[in-house]
Amino acid sequence: MDSRRLLRTSAAAVAVAGLILSGCTGGSDAASPTGSATRAAGGASATPGPASPAPSPEELKKYYGQKPAWRDCGVSGFQCATLRAPLDYAKPAGPEIELAVSRVRATGPGERIGSLLVNPGGPGGSAVGYLQGYAGIGYPEPVRARYDMVAVDPRGVARSEPVACLSGPEMDAYTQVDQTPDDQAEVDALTASFERFAAGCEKRTGAVLPHVSTVETARDMDILRAVLGDAKLHYVGASYGTFLGATYAELFPGRVGRLVLDGAMDPSLSALDLNRDQTAGFETAFRAFAADCVARPDCPLGTGTVESAGEALLKFFHAADAAPVPTGEKRALGESLATTGVIAAMYDEGAWPQLREALTRAIGGEGSALLALADSYYEREPDGTYSNLMYANAAVNCLDLPPAYQGPADAAKAAPSFTEASPVFGEGLAWAALNCTYWPTPATGRPHRITAEGAAPVLVVGTTRDPATPYKWARSLADQLSSGTLLTYEGDGHTAYGRGSDCVDTAVNTYLLEGTPPAPRKRCS
Repeated sequence: MDSRRLLRTSAAAVAVAGLILSGCTGGSDAASPTGSATRAAGGASATPGPASPAPSPEELKKYYGQKPAWRDCGVSGFQCATLRAPLDYAKPAGPEIELAVSRVRATGPGERIGSLLVNPGGPGGSAVGYLQGYAGIGYPEPVRARYDMVAVDPRGVARSEPVACLSGPEMDAYTQVDQTPDDQAEVDALTASFERFAAGCEKRTGAVLPHVSTVETARDMDILRAVLGDAKLHYVGASYGTFLGATYAELFPGRVGRLVLDGAMDPSLSALDLNRDQTAGFETAFRAFAADCVARPDCPLGTGTVESAGEALLKFFHAADAAPVPTGEKRALGESLATTGVIAAMYDEGAWPQLREALTRAIGGEGSALLALADSYYEREPDGTYSNLMYANAAVNCLDLPPAYQGPADAAKAAPSFTEASPVFGEGLAWAALNCTYWPTPATGRPHRITAEGAAPVLVVGTTRDPATPYKWARSLADQLSSGTLLTYEGDGHTAYGRGSDCVDTAVNTYLLEGTPPAPRKRCS
């Protein structure tokens, strides 16, 4: 999996929602309708703020005054348009970037509140795909009745001048590199794979690559707000989308409307701490899965304890490292792909039966089902092509925070603390956090607290056993925000809104429709 910050949210079921990792090799949050990932860096900065001075309103006037030319999308009920923004906000008179936007109009009845912008996380998840595949048709009817549902693919993502890095065969090779190196040769192979990935991104993406940061995307969102004719931004962001929403509130506190930040990230943490915390989150999720599994007579990890289940899974990973499991195709299931397949199923407890079946088959010598889970995480198509999710994920994460490590020696030094956080996943996720070390463009962001003084009430939602965005991150972000309110969901999976809790959905819907957040410290189950 890709410790680059994989927080993402799935638009349909098992694919897009919670990739937040900052240093892994892949990432997914399979199966949540609303989720996203995180990365490593140095210490927290005392002073927040964008990397470059904000351009003046006059310099951006032509962008804020755009009139979108809405057209049919080819998807029933949805319209599409293109939004223009400066490629570099420090040079607003310079080259432009074009961003893909989609909307579905409010259905009524009731007075229209405005536009509700949605983002599924990642970074790298397609917001337009999420809107058209889930939010625009699956959000609660009272919300869709009173809001135009809107999405913009962030710069570098999907339809918005996407970051490109590797060919399909090159990406296949990248996902199979051993992320638990046993000797110097394997360390060298892993670092070389990160170097090839970064070089491919620089070669294939060019001028866009240094300008896909979260701060720049948040500025794009404010242009979109104005173009849509809204005085305030109303927004639901999942996983990494919570960092994007919080960044918007930091830059434009007076323009904050109703912001829901579900599966929250903690912007005050370094990349190293984010990766280690997320590793602990996956361990928490695995233990919940294991407790359920060992109570079943057909559990592929045995019927003993949670600890013995973890030992059985590690034994399988080590066996797959020594002798990859056949899958019926050219790609065999080695340790890296096997680990990614298991992690993919941690994002939603609804995927646990699929994981039990996949592990049963893989341990028995047939790895195709577990490989399919890994492929869903990477968004690999049957024809061997990949979406740009993983490329955008790395590009954004490596700009937003300085790298976790200066080199392999730092990864080796950190590995024991990762293993302490997760005996099952820790070693691999520790080494995966090396990816931003080799990035061709320097980071423009730094970890810092976000207070957004002067913003309207912001609703932060946290799930107690969230694998990708640990619950303590939601507590921290709600405490940082001057107007933050925390809503807690006591349960499993990545993110909470729209995942089956009437208590959570009622609280979020009431906030979106009436502007009233729930009582402080409200808890749902």
